[in-house]
Amino acid sequence: MNAYIPIAGLVTLATIFVIAAIPVSTVIGPARFNRTKYDSFECGLQATPPPATGGRFSVKYYITAMLFIMFDIEIVFLYPWAVAFDMLSELAIVAMVIFIVTLFVAYFYDLRRGGLDWD
Repeated sequence: MNAYIPIAGLVTLATIFVIAAIPVSTVIGPARFNRTKYDSFECGLQATPPPATGGRFSVKYYITAMLFIMFDIEIVFLYPWAVAFDMLSELAIVAMVIFIVTLFVAYFYDLRRGGLDWD
């Protein structure tokens, strides 16, 4: 249990800092109202109200999001494999090579179809 004392101390210190920082910031920070300050801001463009029928996003937005998730999950699987590479059997290495090849095929397919081009 002695090994967990520094972790418990760090969690306690972080909790105290968070609990103390919120009230201190409201007391110290300026309370001037500014319309621009409270206006929504996204990518340097002025926000426009959504249409009454609902806004539509481009399909490329969703494809890019799915690609991000796909390659993010790839890293989740590759990191433990890379850490334990010396202790793995040949079957595990072959399975991971098949996994990597499958992802590269999907990546090059998307690259050839123009899924990463921002027109």
